[in-house]
Amino acid sequence: MSPHHVTTMPSLPQPEPAVLDEQALARLRELDPDGVNQLLHRVVAAFLKSLDQQELVLAQGLEAPRDLNGLRHVAHTLKSAAASLGANALSQRCAEIEALARAGREDGLAALIEAVLGDISSARLAMRQLVGESR
Repeated sequence: MSPHHVTTMPSLPQPEPAVLDEQALARLRELDPDGVNQLLHRVVAAFLKSLDQQELVLAQGLEAPRDLNGLRHVAHTLKSAAASLGANALSQRCAEIEALARAGREDGLAALIEAVLGDISSARLAMRQLVGESR
């Protein structure tokens, strides 16, 4: 081996970022430390219930003509709810959809909506597992 030959270690695969941020969940748990009010469970249940309608509006946004005002409203609502439960990737992409819709721009919107629909599926699964654990 020449002195200039450098062996590189294969890079280890990075773990997927958690779908739900533990710090956000911890803040919610602090509001109901003994779980007496089942706050986390109720917040998650309300979020999951609202997802179905929001998902429908977003999916309709994949096709023209798009209701940009409706998309903006749903993205705004979903952004806040997702952030409160620590679904940060979902919240961030919703903020991007909201900004595009507010600006009246449709470039890249379909790809963003597709990504959000995937984020919704991941968040839904993670939240169902979460409330399943906390029962």
